[in-house]
Amino acid sequence: MSSSFFIKSKENPKFSKKGKNTAVTKRKGDGDSGPKSKVRAKKPNSKYNEEISSDSEPESPTVPRKRQSHEEAEYAETPQEKKLRLAKLYLDQLKEEEEKRAEEDDFETDLIAGRLEEEVLEQKGKLQRPIAKDLIPPDASEIRVLRGHKLPITCLVISPDDKCIFSAAKDCSIIKWDVESGKKLHTIPGGRKGTEDRHVGHTAHILCMAISSDGKYLATGDMNKLIMIWEAETCKHLYKFTGHKGPVSGLSFRKGSHDLYSASHDRSVKVWNVDENAYVETLFGHQDAITGLDSLSRERCVTAGGRDRTVRVWKIAEESQLVFHGHEGSIDCIQLINEEHMITGADDGSVSLWSVNKKKPLSTVKQAHGCHGDAELEQPHWVASVAALQNSDTVASGSHNSQVQLWKCGQNYRGLEPLFSVPVCGFVNSLKFSSSGQFLVAGVGQEHRLGRWWRLKEAKNGIYVIPLKRKPPNTEEAKVTE
Repeated sequence: MSSSFFIKSKENPKFSKKGKNTAVTKRKGDGDSGPKSKVRAKKPNSKYNEEISSDSEPESPTVPRKRQSHEEAEYAETPQEKKLRLAKLYLDQLKEEEEKRAEEDDFETDLIAGRLEEEVLEQKGKLQRPIAKDLIPPDASEIRVLRGHKLPITCLVISPDDKCIFSAAKDCSIIKWDVESGKKLHTIPGGRKGTEDRHVGHTAHILCMAISSDGKYLATGDMNKLIMIWEAETCKHLYKFTGHKGPVSGLSFRKGSHDLYSASHDRSVKVWNVDENAYVETLFGHQDAITGLDSLSRERCVTAGGRDRTVRVWKIAEESQLVFHGHEGSIDCIQLINEEHMITGADDGSVSLWSVNKKKPLSTVKQAHGCHGDAELEQPHWVASVAALQNSDTVASGSHNSQVQLWKCGQNYRGLEPLFSVPVCGFVNSLKFSSSGQFLVAGVGQEHRLGRWWRLKEAKNGIYVIPLKRKPPNTEEAKVTE
């Protein structure tokens, strides 16, 4: 028994079950002695042999030993080779990370360069983002109407973050609205005539309003020659500016500052510093009541001169002005598109595009809102309000034909092409685009903001929130891109 166990332990574990008989035959051919051969032949299926066979199954019995040893020697790695291999892997990894970082830096650099280029173009007044081509008319069900004022809305503004709308009306009240819900957030009631000493707020028709670019201050102007300054967040009254000798018809904060420009029917433009609660200076030049005013980031403002039929650019620092002629009627509204271009509307029914470098309009559309009256006595619908989506090719105009008309500006603002009109119910006394370009707001009333000579009985006072819908992406183009 002991000799049998000894012989088994000496058996080569490199052979599988199938190779066992082959190994035995080979040894016999080599002249092996009988006892060992007999033992292996007698017990080929013993449990011990099976275990050895199973362990050696994964190895191929057909591979010659010399070849195996050669391959093992070939793949055997010395410590020095291992160090070199790991060093190479580490260097490759560093190279890959560096290339990735370089790509990210290039992307970031391109992004920054693009933004800087836009800022430079914006400062030069040459930035014109193409937005109009993608706009489509909204469905009537998508237009929301906010109602709260008892008398016609005369003016409105949108907060810089597009979350709130401030509106004012002939009822002397101011309402702050939440854009998303359409609910009133705050109401500053109007007072009766003769209660100026004890009432905090306006006691006469509010004609104009403006909000600072940081959303801190709200300014409102009325028929009583007064300018009120409010804290926009809380609607708390802060200051009252006096000095104009006629109704205050235009207000605008210089972008990026708290400098306030005001215009009046007294033909003057005044400059105020709201932070200091201080008056700065007065500018004269118009020959008739000023009907509108606007400004951006430069130390200048633009005004519409009503019946003197002029547009003026006021260079505050230089104390000089540029005079522009073009409309045949009273110029009632004005808005800057960028630092170099502006749009105006007049009671002759025309809408004009201007460059501050040209004394005549770059483009004019006559009878922009059509005509009314008998065939022989046709009169154009006068343009009561205009708005511009800043640094883009999209502008809008409003009239008393109960339509808001959107327009596409041509290349370099040398042309106006009608896009579509949005029906509203009444005089469009005020228009404003949201900063994001997602919606347009129209202040509508039964009467023009400055008078009662014409009343639309079927009209209703309200604020129309008009979504600016974009065309869905072209499916075929999307597939090509993919």
